[in-house]
Amino acid sequence: MGTYSIALKNCAFFARHGAFPEEERLGQRFYVDLVMHVDAEEALEDDNVESTVHYGEAFKIVEQIVTGTRRNLIETLAKDIAKALCAWSSQIRRVEVAVRKPSVPIPGILDHAEVRIEHVA
Repeated sequence: MGTYSIALKNCAFFARHGAFPEEERLGQRFYVDLVMHVDAEEALEDDNVESTVHYGEAFKIVEQIVTGTRRNLIETLAKDIAKALCAWSSQIRRVEVAVRKPSVPIPGILDHAEVRIEHVA
């Protein structure tokens, strides 16, 4: 039957990622978007939460990763999120993850730095 996608957009978490000591000491908010491409199976027909990927549980996994171990790079953070989601559910075939860091140590004016990755299960 194919796949469908489940998206979580602009999930916000306070964490201390970054390469500089000030980023670890002060911390900041990070924003995560993800799109999970899921095997269709029965979920589209039987209207049963047990037949799909529970996005509330997916959010908890993302939260644990973002607020857990400190990482120097948001690239690594994005990869770890994608790999954890694919490992958690065999229904997830592919995950797209974007991590945004609004307070970047760059001497210029910008909204945020963002990394996007894609992981195939």
